[in-house]
Amino acid sequence: MMRELNYKKLAAEIEIWIKNYINSANAKGVVLGLSGGIDSAVTAALCANALGKENVLGLGLPIESIPQDLEDAKLVANNLGISFAISDLTSVYRELVKVLPSDIQANQMALANIKPRLRMTTVYYVGQSLGYLVGGTGNRAEIAIGYFTKYGDGAADFEPLASLYKCEVREIARILKIPERIVDKAPNAGLWPDQTDEGEIGMTYPLLDEILYRIDYFLELDDIAAENVEKVISMMKSAEHKNKMPPFFILILLTNTINRGHLFGGASY
Repeated sequence: MMRELNYKKLAAEIEIWIKNYINSANAKGVVLGLSGGIDSAVTAALCANALGKENVLGLGLPIESIPQDLEDAKLVANNLGISFAISDLTSVYRELVKVLPSDIQANQMALANIKPRLRMTTVYYVGQSLGYLVGGTGNRAEIAIGYFTKYGDGAADFEPLASLYKCEVREIARILKIPERIVDKAPNAGLWPDQTDEGEIGMTYPLLDEILYRIDYFLELDDIAAENVEKVISMMKSAEHKNKMPPFFILILLTNTINRGHLFGGASY
């Protein structure tokens, strides 16, 4: 049970939104990392339609990655007719790992999250150099549960897919004629060998979408296993800090004449 959408109309609306946002920022175009997955492929296609293919640059940024992912990224770029550049960051990653503090025990996830943060640094370097904005590729499901790296693949200047569940991104991919092998591919974040999104999340995207949809629209969840619902709610709570700006300490400055403060922060002196 999901919402019914006119995907052709929705894609056109997103493209108008992208064009208006890029124009309002006085940016020359969009750069984004092309992972070889469906989300980045759809984002690239929407941007190319909105801005013209000559104003979109895709980056292949492998770090100990599956060769097929890079081939799929090339396929997407070629099909869309957008420029594509490759920067293999594997050696950079390995050299960085060598100089990390030796007295801190290595954590697999912390090490893996260096990869999307290196990619983010590279994409923003290119974006700033060209006067381009960085396109985000997060969808509603992944953003809601925090399935992204903070200040890594979660860093972007705009997020065209943020309101769409994963199944809806798949439908738009078909409207945009994204190659079937990309649409049907098992999503992976490329963090380590044989890693898949669904394996790491602990449930399928259709189930995750369904639970999130019902939570978002205040619908009954009684027919879904309680442990799955509780798992999603727990992930959403844990991810709250990822979807907010860092909190500020608030200082309140008192005037000399009356006991009233000027809001500048959270303590008074």
